[in-house]
Amino acid sequence: MHTVQILNHLVREHQVWAYLIIFFGLIFEGEVVVITAGVLSYLGALDFKLSLAFILAGGMAKTFGCYYLGMLLHRKYNYNKVFQYIEKRVAYFMPRFKEKPFWSIFLSKFIMGVNYLVLIFSGYNKISFKTFLKAEIISTIIWAPLLLSLGFFFSETALRVSREIGKFSLIIFLLVVAFLFFDKLVSSFYRIFQYFSNNNNGNNGDKE
Repeated sequence: MHTVQILNHLVREHQVWAYLIIFFGLIFEGEVVVITAGVLSYLGALDFKLSLAFILAGGMAKTFGCYYLGMLLHRKYNYNKVFQYIEKRVAYFMPRFKEKPFWSIFLSKFIMGVNYLVLIFSGYNKISFKTFLKAEIISTIIWAPLLLSLGFFFSETALRVSREIGKFSLIIFLLVVAFLFFDKLVSSFYRIFQYFSNNNNGNNGDKE
């Protein structure tokens, strides 16, 4: 029977690649990569502090890259249909983006699939870089350790059930799926809250 020690040994033998995957994974994905890093850190295959450093570095690389990509696309492809779609998506989740860019950027970090659009849209709309960077740094500092800790919890929970690598991996997979579902559920409730909040503000404005 193969145990998680095999996974530990495999990752330790290729730690450089593991940290590089974390860095580039943060640029293209995010949540799953960080949770996985947390799982491996709990097992001892990766160093927690070093993992966090690569996560923060990858997160900042995505932050700068997306913002400047948005600025570049604004210059070359202004009013393109793709950006009309992005604007609709951002407005759907962050209807008060222009009024409160800081909080929109900050909150988008915790909504899967929205952060990329918001970062690019921020550059496209030339949101104050100081405001943009402040929101991203603060949200990343909270977001990264939070998901790493979640990976710790998932790993500890799976180990309590089984140390056999197949069962351990299956439990981790199911926990990650449950988290993604919960994230989507919270995003939906947030969207509903924003919808009714904007309607109430609009009605109050009409009364005035």
